[in-house]
Amino acid sequence: MMGYRSSSKFRAIAIILCLIALLFQTGCWSKDEIEDLSIIVGMGLDMANETQLEEKLEKRGSNYQKKDIVTYTLQIVDKQSEARSGDTKSDASAKPYLNVSETGDSLFEMIRQFSARLERPIIGHHMKVIVINESLSRRYAMNNLLSFMLRDNDIRLNCLVVMSRGIARDVLEAKGKSIIPAFRLFGMEDNRYRTYKILPPMSLIKLEGKMNSKSSYLLQNVIAVDGEVEFSGAAVIKGKTQKFRGRLSEEELLGVTWLKGDGKGGVVKSYDPKTKQVITYELKSMKSKIVPYVEGSKISFRVNIETEGRLIEEWLLTNEPIDENFLSKAEQSVEKEIKRLINLGLNKIQKEYKTDVVGFGTKLSIKHPKVWKTVEEDWDEEFSGVPITYDVKVSIMETGSKQGH
Repeated sequence: MMGYRSSSKFRAIAIILCLIALLFQTGCWSKDEIEDLSIIVGMGLDMANETQLEEKLEKRGSNYQKKDIVTYTLQIVDKQSEARSGDTKSDASAKPYLNVSETGDSLFEMIRQFSARLERPIIGHHMKVIVINESLSRRYAMNNLLSFMLRDNDIRLNCLVVMSRGIARDVLEAKGKSIIPAFRLFGMEDNRYRTYKILPPMSLIKLEGKMNSKSSYLLQNVIAVDGEVEFSGAAVIKGKTQKFRGRLSEEELLGVTWLKGDGKGGVVKSYDPKTKQVITYELKSMKSKIVPYVEGSKISFRVNIETEGRLIEEWLLTNEPIDENFLSKAEQSVEKEIKRLINLGLNKIQKEYKTDVVGFGTKLSIKHPKVWKTVEEDWDEEFSGVPITYDVKVSIMETGSKQGH
């Protein structure tokens, strides 16, 4: 009898606990159906006078009090591929996205203005990329342009930020009917292991740290032509002003990447000094060690660069064997080309732009913190006159048919 009572009591307590637990389940009390939302996956920021949208916007009737400074473009996933006429029938020729633009001087005000134009509320939980026009960044600081995005809880901080040489809205357009441009840009970053022309992704959270520390940095540059896009070079953002300082060409970017040692993969094309024929080296690893030196008040740096890879292509005119002698000449040829690229990149960032986008100052602050305190305030200017030497060591570990050497 006692056992039966205990069992019943235990069962009753278990049922009560389960009922209490249900009260604390969040569930979907305030859920919004995905069909009732406009999902933003991309943003574009342009100079208002470069997009030629003002006349269209005036005809549409947007006459709220504002200054036409920025044209703000949102890319929205068109879930139902609805016909542009407004009916709900599927339109096979429709693109899977919709780009809408607004011009004004407050990004948050503009995003609220979209509510007067779209039938569904917009959400930014799935934002993939923000494209900023370099002309806009040349005039306005990055922390002003991105202030709203960093404060908005709807926008995730892993969102990719890139710079556009031309109109940012054009980057958010595509030729085909099956491509969503924001997804394409976000996915292109995954090709870093194939080429070191692609920078490590700069997310909003990384960018916030750079802006707060007033560091100079690089943003991936993207160009758009007739619905096709390509990563090409990089935009240099100056730390003090947080504005666009200039652009690195592809070769200059490669040189800076060698200094930083953060490339994941790629090729170096050089030429045999004797035959002038192509020698192509595929890198498998890239390492860079920046060593600061201080003698009195004089600062200098030494950069030691090492890379291992394989000889992937050579255009031999004769049946010259790929032996130790040939591999040594190939290594020297590749080293010479890498040094040429480094010289191009270093001259541009140090002498012309006067911006330390590599991180020399960071190394100095770690090794010589007292010295760093004396130059920290105006480091970019100081950096422009600091002697920097570098050494490159290439090791060809594989030739395809012959392993090691």
